[in-house]
Amino acid sequence: MRSNSSVSLTWRHFDFWLLGAVIVLVIFGITMIRSAVAGNIELTTETNLVNRQIGFAFLGFVIVFITAAIDYHVWSSLNRLLYLGTAGALAILNVVAAAVFGSARWFEFLQFNLQPSEFAKIVIILVLADFFTKNREKIHNLRFVAGSLVYTLGIVVWIILQPNLSTSIVILVLWFALLWAGGLTVRQLVTYGLIGLILLAIVLPVLIETKVIEDYQIDRVTSFLFPDPEARYGDEYNIQQALITIGSGGWFGQGYGQGTQVQLRFLKVRWSDFIFSAIAEEFGFIGTVLLILLLLFVILRCIRAARLARDTFGALIAFGVAVLISFQAIVNIGVNLRLMPATGLTLPFVSYGGSSLVTVLIGIGLVQSVILRHKTLEFAASPGGNR
Repeated sequence: MRSNSSVSLTWRHFDFWLLGAVIVLVIFGITMIRSAVAGNIELTTETNLVNRQIGFAFLGFVIVFITAAIDYHVWSSLNRLLYLGTAGALAILNVVAAAVFGSARWFEFLQFNLQPSEFAKIVIILVLADFFTKNREKIHNLRFVAGSLVYTLGIVVWIILQPNLSTSIVILVLWFALLWAGGLTVRQLVTYGLIGLILLAIVLPVLIETKVIEDYQIDRVTSFLFPDPEARYGDEYNIQQALITIGSGGWFGQGYGQGTQVQLRFLKVRWSDFIFSAIAEEFGFIGTVLLILLLLFVILRCIRAARLARDTFGALIAFGVAVLISFQAIVNIGVNLRLMPATGLTLPFVSYGGSSLVTVLIGIGLVQSVILRHKTLEFAASPGGNR
């Protein structure tokens, strides 16, 4: 009876508001993907995008409950295995892809494409959260900061070689955010940030010369800084079409499945990178504001979990997931509004992408695990909290 009571009490803290908001976002995303690919004959695989996303969504929500049921402290003991496994998978992908295809970011498994760099985002959150928790007294030590950066670069180096600059930036942002949340002062963050910019200025020419940073990635930045209004193809053209699409939506939109830019396929990659523009055309300014508010609600619930967490490890996990969702949402929407260069980052929960969707749902499962156990201290023999 004691065991059943404990389980009942634990699941009573499950954040159904967070889960409900995520479900709404995922269903809305699938609905928008369906509109974006309706009648599309450009590629035969596009007709299967909706079914694929539904399949990944079901898988993702199953994982949410499984991850929530597992005590998040378990991942602390598995961090080394997760880290080495992720780095190994990325390294193998780079070697095999370079030898066979020239470049690739996915493993094909049962007709599905799995992108290890997406799951690396969750792994780096777990690894850094554990590292910062176990070394809290060393947070102001430069050697400690350098050590955490080495851990991060052990993943980033394989991702940037794919090449996948946008995901590399996401992981570096996670490192910087968790470093601050771990106790580093703003003054120290600014100092290390300036040092990082100086090192980047020194290393960047070498990365460009050695083709670690590809020409198309440089073109994205230059076209953003110096746009060509006459462009008829490429990322610059896509962003121009995105702005036209957003503007044509007005206040209330043209209606679901009625957006001319979307249905006539002037807007490219409208089911993933530019799905925000498709939403703006069909549901207008009001629709996009509601979408942003719902994303903000999810982020705030994750931050709430970080504040409620029983220990530093749980707090850093929840905060890391909040940073992941917020940064990707800001960048994706910023690209659609031409406030940032094109990156290829998806809009969390909404854009098409199986690996991306499952990754953020794993993050939600981890947040739920933290929430479920935030009251455990009331029954624990030791008030320390950490295991």
